[in-house]
Order: sequence, then C-alpha cells, then structure tokens
Amino acid sequence: MLTTGLAVFFLLGGIVAGIIMKQTSKSRKASLPIILGVIAAVVTLAGSCFVSVPTGHTGVVTTFGKVENFTLDAGIHGKLPFQEVVLLDNRVQKARIELNCFSSDIQEVKVVYTVNYQISKENAMTIYSRIGTLYYDTVITPNVSEAVKVMTARYTAENLVASRDELSEKIEDLLSEQLSRYNIVVVGTSIEDMDFTDAFTNAVEAKQVAAQNKLQAEIEQQQKIMEQKSTAERAVIDANAAAEVARIQAEADLAVTKIQADAAEYAGQKEAAKNKAIAENLSKDLLNYYYIQQWNGILPNYYMGSDNVSTIIGIPDAAAQE
Repeated sequence: MLTTGLAVFFLLGGIVAGIIMKQTSKSRKASLPIILGVIAAVVTLAGSCFVSVPTGHTGVVTTFGKVENFTLDAGIHGKLPFQEVVLLDNRVQKARIELNCFSSDIQEVKVVYTVNYQISKENAMTIYSRIGTLYYDTVITPNVSEAVKVMTARYTAENLVASRDELSEKIEDLLSEQLSRYNIVVVGTSIEDMDFTDAFTNAVEAKQVAAQNKLQAEIEQQQKIMEQKSTAERAVIDANAAAEVARIQAEADLAVTKIQADAAEYAGQKEAAKNKAIAENLSKDLLNYYYIQQWNGILPNYYMGSDNVSTIIGIPDAAAQE
C-alpha cells in the first residue's frame, strides 16, 4: 500500500509540474492564484494517498464501500485516494455490566459482572463487515447478559454464594464460546458482586441462626449422652469390680475352708493313727500303769459273792484276775 501511495504521489506531482510549465510557456503573466489553487489541490489529493494507523488499533480498508480482505497494523500506510481506512481498537477493553437475574428457586439476585475482551486483529475486517464498529452494544452486552442469566438460573440462591467461583468459570466458558463466533476474544471475567433481596438475606440469616442453635443443642445432647454413658460405664466397671472382689473373696474363703477341712481331716487321721498305735501296743502292764497313774489314793471296796470269789470294785478285770 505504501508503494501505491508513493506512485500516486509522484504521478500527481508530475501532472502539477506539467501544468505549471505549460502555463508558464504560454504566458508569463499566468495568474498566481490559479497556480496556488492547483498546488493546494494536488497536496490535498496526495495527502489522501497516505494513512496513519495509531498504536493499539487495526485499520480496515474499504474501496468504494467494499471491505478489503486485509488489515493495516499500526504505522503509516499508502492507499488509493478513493480508499478509506476504518480504525478498530484492538486493545484489551473492560466492560462492567449490572444485571438482574433469578436463581433456580426464583430468588432475585443482582449481579455485577466484569469481562475483559479484545477483537481478533487478523479478523478485524470480518468484524467490521458483519457487525461494524458498535460491536460492544451489538454483540458483547447481549451475550454477557444471556450467559450470566442462564448460568445463574441453574443454582439455588443459597448455592450461588457457595459456588461463586464455579459459577464464574462456567459463565466465562459459555461467553467465550459465544463471542468466538464473532471473532471477539474473552481475556478474563469475574463476578464483582452478588446482592440478594432484604427478605432473602434475612431468611438466610435466620436459617443460619437456627442451624447454629440446632448444632449447639446437638452438641449439648451429645455431651449429656456421653456423660450418661460414662456414668453407666463407671457403674458397670464398679459392679464388675465388686463382683470380681466377691469372687476372689469367695475363692479365698473356699480355699481357707478347704485348708481347715484338710487340717481337721489330717488331725483326725493323726489322732486315729495315734489311737491305733496305742491299741496295737496296749498290754496288761501298760493298762495297770495307766490305772495307777490315774489312782486317787482311795483303797478299793470288796464284797463276797455267792461263789466265794472276791471282787475288787474299781480294778480292771485283768488286775482282778491276777
């Protein structure tokens, strides 16, 4: 394009120079205003052969209203005098939109949504030919509104707060898909704010208070149950301990009784053995010895029987027989 502009510029310069020389050769008294007018016209025409595209913009070239299939980057470019260049801002731009949405449970929520976007530089001519320069109002605003409202309606009011990051991500995915059809790139999005009605906010706060009270009651109930369980367990432990002590005491008493019985049996057996030994070794002399040991010093009594046999009262039969 720059080469074409230079060619046109030199061509116009040659034409102007030829006209001036022709006028000079015919009459040296040529009107100076005419010459200056021609020069001004040529300069103006030459200026239309160049265009400057500022930084951050893309130039879309049209020829008699038809959009050319190429774009101009930042810098100075040459063009034909009958061509026009439309500038489109290709920098990242920010849009902040406030929307009234509804959750799946029909709760109204106000959403402040921010989207950063930019046009596709290489497809700027397509954007201009299909949408024009008002692509923000024509494409971006409606698609942002639709994406936010569609995704918000998939959550309950309570889940919107808890799933805010997930909601923002899903909105961005949907919006990126929609705007890519128009050669607009979504750089980033965010949910700046979500505001519910006072009635819903009060209801949520009341529900949270009720939930906290319920949780506190459950904790207290669990503490009571644990205390009762602990008391019951201690009672069982005490009962088991008492039963164990009783069992040990009973076993000890039984052992003592058995020892005493064994001792008594042993003593009886010992006495019986002693008596047996005495009985086996008992003799007349030994009996007389024991008798004498037991005598109290009183003489025995005599009496005469019919058979003229003397009987000594108090002396054993063995002694009397002697």
